Amino acid sequence: MPRFGRSNFTDITAPAAEGFRPDRRSLLSLGAGAFLAAGLRPTQAQDYPARPIQMLVPFAGGSASDVITRILLNRMSASVGQAFVVDNRPGAGGNIGTAAAAHAAPDGYTLLMSTSGPLAANKSLYKELPYDPLKDFAPIGLFATLPNVIVINSRLPPKSLPELIDYAKAHPRELNYGTVGVGSSQHLAAAYFEQLTGTELTHVPYRNIAAYTPDFIASQVPLGFQLLPNVIGLIKSGDARPLAVASDKRLTALPDVPTAAEAGLKEYESAAWLALLAPAGTGKAVIDKLYATMVEAANDPKVRALFVEQGAEPLVMDSQALKGFMTAETTKWAGIIKRIGIEPM
Repeated sequence: MPRFGRSNFTDITAPAAEGFRPDRRSLLSLGAGAFLAAGLRPTQAQDYPARPIQMLVPFAGGSASDVITRILLNRMSASVGQAFVVDNRPGAGGNIGTAAAAHAAPDGYTLLMSTSGPLAANKSLYKELPYDPLKDFAPIGLFATLPNVIVINSRLPPKSLPELIDYAKAHPRELNYGTVGVGSSQHLAAAYFEQLTGTELTHVPYRNIAAYTPDFIASQVPLGFQLLPNVIGLIKSGDARPLAVASDKRLTALPDVPTAAEAGLKEYESAAWLALLAPAGTGKAVIDKLYATMVEAANDPKVRALFVEQGAEPLVMDSQALKGFMTAETTKWAGIIKRIGIEPM
């Protein structure tokens, strides 16, 4: 991971005011008295936010989505004058943290950053979800996408996407690829790749990306359909060779790496997308204020540059567009998952 690894982030994204460094434990232990002191007037946008905001992130600290989210929140906190307290709650493909946000009070002080897995694909990957992505949330907006990048250990022969496909067909089930779990964007990107190319790969799920990296370097799990922040260090060190980007355009951070279509694999597009949401019932004034603050942050040239550096493409979508997009993505991945034959967990 480049300079935005977990060690470079505190658990609190503090506002720009000099000297403001609240203690994480004190922020997370705010009790009912603090809520009452704040007035519980979430719909009055002029008074909001009156205190720090908890942001649930359903993935591990230092993961791609966590890193990109913290970049955005750092800029948002400077605008609203309050800290965003990042609370990482990984597990069950993002379902644990996402469910916690769905059941939180709709007062504007507990928000969620979630992604394409918990908000779309998991609807088909799990027999039951402890939340309804479309009914239990008030969408705020989408702020970035992270296309999957096909990478292979540099010691292996394939130097292009067609060569990888030929190699995989000649060695069925011998190529191991790593992901952060069943149903993750990496897993679905790989399964979709198998479906389109007629290849057979072997899935090796990990609890977190840190465990995958040494096995990739050792060539035990030499293939990946990864988000760029997860493998940018491997690419820079020469351990990983990027073969293609699963997007309709090249990544700004990897201008010399072709898209899958350019490399000969049409229709292969797969990306994680990152969005902010609030519990259903949160006041429209609060949603509108958060969206405006998100747009301001996402359009900041410094934020956009940091996004690109991390392999993310800035993309803003408002609440109504996001809700329609979530519906379309749920339908898209339901069809792919059914054709792939993944049984619901």
